[in-house]
Amino acid sequence: MASTKSDELYRLLLERGYSKEFCQEVAYKNLNTDYTATRMLGYLYRVSAPSLEMLVDEMLAILADRDALVEKHESEHAQAVISDLYRNGLR
Repeated sequence: MASTKSDELYRLLLERGYSKEFCQEVAYKNLNTDYTATRMLGYLYRVSAPSLEMLVDEMLAILADRDALVEKHESEHAQAVISDLYRNGLR
């Protein structure tokens, strides 16, 4: 199920004249969370008429940022587990 922001992104992309298939790909297959869709919405409100290439480039940058953030959180969790193990040993 798509987020509310993904629905908003889909409608805005359609209003801007992008093809229905492209809008579905961006909003529902790639930027399908509130976080990623909100980032793209912000971009679209700042840039009035991005080319298809610019839009895809921004989408890829948003996805890369999201992946880096997920990796950071996983690393922090792993470090916390290791620190607990060092502090308290095996239980």
